[in-house]
Parts: sequence; structure tokens; C-alpha cells
Amino acid sequence: MIITKKKRVLVVDDSAFMRKLISDMLNKHPMMEVIGIARNGKDAVGKVRDLQPDVITMDIEMPVMNGLEALKFIMDQMPIPVVILSSTTKHNTENAVLAIEYGAVDVIAKPGGAISLNLHEIEKEIVEKVFAASNVVIQTLTRQITPIQKRHTATTGRQNIENESRKAPIIPVKTVNIPKKKTLIAKKFVIIGTSTGGPRALQEVITRFPAEFPYPILIVQHMPPGFTKSLAERLNGLSEITVKEAEHGEPIENGTAYIAPGGLHLKFEKFGMGYQVVLDGDEAPRSGHRPAVNVLLESASTHKELEYITAIMTGMGYDGKEGMELLRASCKTITIAESKNTSVVYGMPKAIIDAGLCDEIKDVQQIAKAIIGNLK
Repeated sequence: MIITKKKRVLVVDDSAFMRKLISDMLNKHPMMEVIGIARNGKDAVGKVRDLQPDVITMDIEMPVMNGLEALKFIMDQMPIPVVILSSTTKHNTENAVLAIEYGAVDVIAKPGGAISLNLHEIEKEIVEKVFAASNVVIQTLTRQITPIQKRHTATTGRQNIENESRKAPIIPVKTVNIPKKKTLIAKKFVIIGTSTGGPRALQEVITRFPAEFPYPILIVQHMPPGFTKSLAERLNGLSEITVKEAEHGEPIENGTAYIAPGGLHLKFEKFGMGYQVVLDGDEAPRSGHRPAVNVLLESASTHKELEYITAIMTGMGYDGKEGMELLRASCKTITIAESKNTSVVYGMPKAIIDAGLCDEIKDVQQIAKAIIGNLK
């Protein structure tokens, strides 16, 4: 009989009420046990050394040493999967996005602010994401993201974070021989779907696109409302192309990446001679997700005049599988799946691969090159 050990969790929050609430939630899971608590980042670092947990939940705003500082130290010195629990103030959403770049597995929005009396509303999400994080291969989080020389200045509000904490040499963006399309009437769309581990994967991909990238890019990243705007701003600062959070009714332009806002499905429709963004907050979440990759792919399948290059990257579950089946049956589509080797969570790409719905399997560092190679 094989006995599987429970995953050992360290809960870090400056609120005693939040530590108790989160601990009670996680201890209900048959395969997790909270083996320690910490009230600030400095306390967390000491507890990590002493207790050697399998996974950590981390608040950001804490005294003595905040969550971002503690995360950076932990990932540098004794890497362990970390799930960030954050309130949705602009400052915190910016720091949460930066935390994922530092190596955090995922971010969860506290629905009621720093001390969230209604945290029970997202108990299922907390438990599922923390358990998934406890099973992550740590090398997928500690891998250096290749820094690239950028056109924009990368900022997160109050601080300049361009090329922050980089150890590898700067690599200039290579000129790619792609014909510049000035018209907004695109013939091809690029669609990217991702979830857990996605912000780091998106940085690996989007920052490799050249300024003259000739087609629109539509992105669904499972993330809470508020965080997707900070993610878009971060990626825009690091990229040659324009990256923005999608807005309802705006025209879709070539050479621009549109990230679906948290809490809204992303679709698009014909508008004059081009296309425009449609954001839908009325349609229910799909498999717990809004935005959902399936919804975007289903919308794309109605535009049979277009061709698509699609990429499904790291994430829990199988969002994108049903939509990809429909899209490939309806339109000319090239599909790329992220490899198991680089996926933080090998769920969404695995579902595409197992269903025979992908044309290429690539490590995340090669996905941009694969997309560009299929543009002509």
C-alpha cells in the first residue's frame, strides 16, 4: 500500500484572523496540512528554514519585511512554490504581477481587502490553487526569463523596474523580416490562452515579438479583475509591440496585444472593414473561468474569413480544448502547445496535445519563434 504524504503548508499574513481563516480552509483538504504560520516576511524566511514546507501562501503588505521582499529572498536562496494572496489596490496588483515574475506560482485576490471577512467566498479557489502549487516542479519557477533590450520604459506605478534582478546578459531584439501591414484589416489573428504560470510564460513570448509584428494578438490569461491591467502595463513596458488590457468596442489593430480583463469574457466582431473588441460580463464563467479561453476560441470560429495561429500554454484544467476543437473544424488554424518541460502546470497544453489538437509542441522560449514562423 502506497502512503502519500500530506503537502506541508506555511501560511504568511500579518493578520491573525487571516492566518486562522486560511489555515482552517487548507487543513480541510485531505492531502494538505498547515505546519506553520508567520506574521511577516522576516518571520516567514526563518520558518521556511526551520520547517521546510512544500508550499507557502504569502500576503504582500506586511511590516518588517513585506511579501515581495520575502518571496525574492526565498526564491533566490531556498526556492519553494508560493501562492500570493493580495488585495486589489493598484499598488498591490502591480506588486502581485512582479511577484509572479520573481517566481510566485499564482495570485489570488482577497475579495474583501487586506482583512477579508468574506474570504470564504473563494475557499475552493484557494484550496485548489495552493494544492496545485504544492505539486509544481520548482525548476519551472526558478528558470531565468531571458532579458531583452526594449523600446519602452518598464514601470509599475511608482518604481522603474526595467531589467530588474536580471543576471543574464541583455539580448537585443533581432530584426525579423516580416512585411509591415499598415491596414487594420487583418487576415490572421494570433490567440494565446494560459492560466497558472501564464504571466511568466507571456513575458517569454510577447517580449520576443518584433515591433513590426503584422497581426493582432488576443490573450486570455486567467487572472482576477484588476490584476490584468497591471499585467498588461508590465508587459507593455517590456515589449516592442503594444500590449494593453482590452476595452469594449475598441478597434482591433495589427501589432497590438489585447489581454482580456479579469471578470470579463473576450470576444470580437466585425466592425466596418475591420474588427472590434467585445467584452461580456453577462455570460457565466466556463469551468470557473471568466475570461475563458473557450469563449474566445468560439468567437474566433465564427469568423471563417480569418486564419489563426493559436498557442495554449501552462495552466490548470483543460480550458481551451472544446474551443480549439470548434475553431480547427471551422477555420484554418495552426496550434502550438507548450511542452511539459517548461509548463508550470501541465494541464491546459496537455489537454490539447492528448486530444490531437496541436500541430507543434514547443518549450516556452521557442513559442514566439514558432508563431512568427507560421505568419507567412
